Amino acid sequence: MRLTLTFLVFSAAMVSSMSITPTKKVAVIGATGRLGRIAVQQLVNKGIACNILVRNSASPDTDIPSSLTGSSTREEVTTYLSSLDGVSAVQGDVGNVEALKELLKDCNACLALYGSTRRSKLSDIWDKTIEDDPTHAKQINYQGVANLLAAAESSDACEHIVRITGKGEQPNSFFSVFINLLGSMAKAWNYEGERLIRGQTNVRYTIVRPGLMGEDGPEGDVLTLVDNGGDLKVAKIRYADIASLCIESLSYPNAGRSTLTAMTVEPGQGSSSWGPLLEKVQPDSREFPSDMLEQHKAAVKGAIIKIGAVSVLGLAVIVQVIVGMIS
Repeated sequence: MRLTLTFLVFSAAMVSSMSITPTKKVAVIGATGRLGRIAVQQLVNKGIACNILVRNSASPDTDIPSSLTGSSTREEVTTYLSSLDGVSAVQGDVGNVEALKELLKDCNACLALYGSTRRSKLSDIWDKTIEDDPTHAKQINYQGVANLLAAAESSDACEHIVRITGKGEQPNSFFSVFINLLGSMAKAWNYEGERLIRGQTNVRYTIVRPGLMGEDGPEGDVLTLVDNGGDLKVAKIRYADIASLCIESLSYPNAGRSTLTAMTVEPGQGSSSWGPLLEKVQPDSREFPSDMLEQHKAAVKGAIIKIGAVSVLGLAVIVQVIVGMIS
């Protein structure tokens, strides 16, 4: 009898820990981006109110679009989203802690669906102060995360942060070097932002590392998910699917303190929804690398040296051709 009672208590505890928790209000950063705007619309469709962070408030003179398209301007997106039921716009950016505090008011969760969009410049090579540029990836993907965590710590409501990043543990891969080289070390600083999130204990977190996101992509039984920051083959995945993953993860307590990689697989080999996959998610348990920033910088430096060597070689060949023509 005692054994049976113990089993029932244990089972009840497990059900409680896995039960879906209600989401009252959600803050969204990056709401005007391709992923963010879909997430906001999904939240509205679920009847969940949200605060969105925007750099510029919608102008009262701007006509409200009937819908959004790929060519919609940022102002049109802001105007449209702000007009939706339950959506409130807060002016500011991730560099402003006070704006973030205002954003998180009465919100028990935050979707951080933003990232640096700055393109590298040739002058970045010798400019030692470039990382202080407020548009640099360090300020957006790292310091912005630090500011969000500070705002969440002072909040009496925010309990869960979902952060979109990317695969940042392969610094020598073509994609990592390419993005870091052209995007102001965006991959590297995204990973450092992850480290800040995993290193704090004030709020639950779910870090999502998606595949190649786009408006279109595989549909049906194609969704796959791995926890503990595991690796999956890079594949296309729809913005809509990643948006729904971010929102649904808020309802699964076991997805708190987890780093998830989300991709697609061949039709019939995956899931048609995230629920069955999220039920199996476990919190992070491995020790994530702490030297990725140095490795990312070394990989980019090596790429620059190779590009320089190839350029010099190409110039030498051109000079030889010219000399041959005139001699």
